[in-house]
Amino acid sequence: MTSTASSGTPTGAPGDTAGATPPLLRVQGLRVTFPGRRGAADARAVDGVDLDIRRGEIVALVGESGCGKTTLARALLGLVRPTEGRVTFDGAPLTYSARALKAYRRRAQLVLQDPSGSLNPRHTVYDIVAEGLRIHGHAGDERTAVAEALSRAGLRPPERFFLRYPHELSGGQRQRVVIAGALVLRPELLVADEPVASLDASVRGEILALLLRLRTELDLSALVVTHDLGLAWNIADRVAVMYLGRIVETGPVEQVLTAPRHPYTQALLSVLPEAPGTPVVLTGEPPDPSYIPGGCRFHVRCPVLAGGEAERAGVADACRTGDLEILRGGDESQVACHWARAEAAVRASGPPPR
Repeated sequence: MTSTASSGTPTGAPGDTAGATPPLLRVQGLRVTFPGRRGAADARAVDGVDLDIRRGEIVALVGESGCGKTTLARALLGLVRPTEGRVTFDGAPLTYSARALKAYRRRAQLVLQDPSGSLNPRHTVYDIVAEGLRIHGHAGDERTAVAEALSRAGLRPPERFFLRYPHELSGGQRQRVVIAGALVLRPELLVADEPVASLDASVRGEILALLLRLRTELDLSALVVTHDLGLAWNIADRVAVMYLGRIVETGPVEQVLTAPRHPYTQALLSVLPEAPGTPVVLTGEPPDPSYIPGGCRFHVRCPVLAGGEAERAGVADACRTGDLEILRGGDESQVACHWARAEAAVRASGPPPR
């Protein structure tokens, strides 16, 4: 398998092929920094990301806690303003006036991971779901819209839930109320941040099945933020693996999760219960985003470099000092790893002559 990663930072329309339909959401060169405390350097929470999401597509954004996934998700919805780069939705750049953001959020909705924390305990289910309609001045029949959203989210008959409060519901029912609150505005894009992390295993499958059904019925696109590669396998069409503010491997979910090329992706997969072999335990914690190391940002924890494989491949110095470019936002398989590219080049050259 040869690497298809870009040889430079993309400046045009990343990932498009001739005649392809433009993505619903496009992110180009996105960076989000936060001021450092007490004179420290700025924290680069998102440090150069390109990402496309097409209509009807589910993309999983995976990585450890603290790698920048949630900051990226919030930036996509205009909840955090990028320091650099841009977000384009349905061909139009996202602007940050209150009016423009309000219009955008009719079309792009956030589903949070903790339904208990995101539902007002003093409001009934009806009022929680109707809130978006009231904010955006819905002109139709409110009761019908709320009932339809609850029904689509799997709470049937919907009228039975109108006057209930969040504490009267199970965890799975509360998450369905959160989803109904997003669906009531008939969005085109859902950004789901760890949508099943707080749920029991038996309920997780139901919520994942619901998201897949909604994609089919409503032609919804979705970005699912998760640390769980098993979840990505079950729900996503494509996966983007994020480490220290940047996507380091991306491609179709079957390809990335059955033949991972980046050592970080390999380590994440190795700890799944069904994974063969010995789990790879990464040493230390991810570096401080205020002080991102030079070269490959994973090199200080990389088992391939520590084990001598990068040295044998002749790329150890590049791993420590050679910068890697931003991966394009398209749907082809890409990896930002000197060692993986060296291995791909060896395979592409074929066996040595006898």
